[in-house]
Amino acid sequence: MPLISLDIRMLRSFVSVVQSGSITVTARQLGRTQPAITLQLQRLEELTNKTLLRHEGRRQLLTDDGDLVLSYAKSILRLHDEMLQRLSSPDVEGTVVLGTPDLYAAFVLPAILSRFRRAFPKVQVELRCELSTPLVGLVRRGEIDLALVTKMEGFSGGKVVGQEQLIWMVGTDSDAHRADPVPIAVLPPGNIYREHAIDKLERIGRNWKITCVSASAVGLQAAAVAGMAVTVLGRSALIPGLREIGVNEGFPLLPPIDLLLYHAAGRNLAAIDALYNYLESYLGSDSGRIEFAAETASASLRQSLPDAAE
Repeated sequence: MPLISLDIRMLRSFVSVVQSGSITVTARQLGRTQPAITLQLQRLEELTNKTLLRHEGRRQLLTDDGDLVLSYAKSILRLHDEMLQRLSSPDVEGTVVLGTPDLYAAFVLPAILSRFRRAFPKVQVELRCELSTPLVGLVRRGEIDLALVTKMEGFSGGKVVGQEQLIWMVGTDSDAHRADPVPIAVLPPGNIYREHAIDKLERIGRNWKITCVSASAVGLQAAAVAGMAVTVLGRSALIPGLREIGVNEGFPLLPPIDLLLYHAAGRNLAAIDALYNYLESYLGSDSGRIEFAAETASASLRQSLPDAAE
């Protein structure tokens, strides 16, 4: 097969059309005309010799080849944009205070923040771990610069930048999930993880009792690993010593929850904007989330919860 070269603008147009579902929206976002975007898509199909999109009414749906090209295009664009950010980063410096629950600090953000540090070596990120509700208040009062939180009822503002799939977890050697009533380890009242756990058990008529309340994800994991309870956390927090349980063992499906990213009003430091844009880009990319989750999971295998407790 002869070697071909793909213009980065073709890939960006293709990804944008898939994500927005509209050539018109893509043209507006990228500052180009609709015919120009259409020609780029046609040229991309010619160069790859594959049909990437099929039309169904007004909708454009991905073919299997299109899905493959999309996954590579996202990775190529991330690396391209990261390279440009790193070349421009020497001029960006400062301290950014990022608030987030410990669940995300431990299991969602490590690989992303590691790459951010390499891209922006003069930016210092300070983490402040709290539950989502107090963090929203802190960022609105300007006491922290950014907040990555769980979207809950009553939250306004912020931008949805990703999702976490909630799952039931139990200790690998535990039979707590077979008990009646089933013991559960949950976050304090007012948290959506707790509300979903109780609501789903109530809906299927399963008896339950709270045996552990912890504001920390580590506390919930410890209770489950010890065999004290079943807990509900995001799938990213499934560490060695825990396993997922589901409908085949009598536990109802849980929904995904949205991740909200807040930016304090009036805080226009370049370092803050750089971290905000980085989080928005990488958390919002499916392939990026998978890539970073794999890195974080690999790191967690090197230090399980029991080892950390010692």
